[in-house]
Amino acid sequence: MTDHDTATASSSTPLLESRTGLWWGLLGVTAFSFTVPFTRIAVENGHMSPLFVGSGRAVIAALLAAAALLLTRQRLPRGAQWARVAVVAGGAVIGFPLLTSFALTTAAASHGAVVIALLPAATAVIAVLRTGERPVRSFWSAAGAGAVAAVAFAALQGGGLAGLHRTDVLLFAAVLVCAIGYAEGGLLSRELGSWQTISWALVLASPLMILLTGIAIAQHPPTGAVTEWGAFAYLAAVSMFLGFFAWYRGLAIGPMSRVSQVQLTQPVMSILWAGLLLGEHIGWPTILGGIAVIGCALLAVRARNGGSAR
Repeated sequence: MTDHDTATASSSTPLLESRTGLWWGLLGVTAFSFTVPFTRIAVENGHMSPLFVGSGRAVIAALLAAAALLLTRQRLPRGAQWARVAVVAGGAVIGFPLLTSFALTTAAASHGAVVIALLPAATAVIAVLRTGERPVRSFWSAAGAGAVAAVAFAALQGGGLAGLHRTDVLLFAAVLVCAIGYAEGGLLSRELGSWQTISWALVLASPLMILLTGIAIAQHPPTGAVTEWGAFAYLAAVSMFLGFFAWYRGLAIGPMSRVSQVQLTQPVMSILWAGLLLGEHIGWPTILGGIAVIGCALLAVRARNGGSAR
């Protein structure tokens, strides 16, 4: 009789599963951490339009998702589940890729990574509102402090509140819509399955994304060398599809409260890649801004995990 066959399983099994979940989660976050710098590579110098990068990568990912769903014979979502899949699609498939692609035509990748560091705390806030949880007061304090820190960072780099650029508005909007998509996707994955949820979202959004991709190609035919097309291929295959396999597998193994906090390492890695791959100068304002936002997000996520609904 093995550990899986008995109720008196070895005490090391939960620990092993916890570590396995963390490693899968870290693999997914590492995959996502290249999204910002690779988006910057794809759209800089006008080789590819932000509309093409934002929509085209979703079209490629939708083809992969459709193949995976067909090969594994997944059941269709039912009734109201389609509306919830649409929410996931609107945030994670349509909103975030398009908004960040347009923002990163002018914003530095490191700057974008700091603002996007709000995403874990924003996701926690949306999840609290969506599920009716009542977390401790420190959760709201930390989440609010994180938002203030992100706005202050963007304002200081832009020369004050009046210097906030359109790109910052796009980045904040990207965080909001992605947080909504992540929170709804986390809830829906309990019913449809984790990777199945993002796959159905990709398929549902594909008609619109195909149309937008066609418009983008007609307006500005994409060009570029191996570097630009390699970055685009990564965004399509990994950032929009395969990365979710590892990320959601880690969350499924759990414990979700611990694995979800791994996401806080993503902006740190994105800033590092921006320096190494793009040669961006990472000054003290960026470092301090990143520490402030990530620290507040960590406090918010931990407070939420410790303050479940009661």
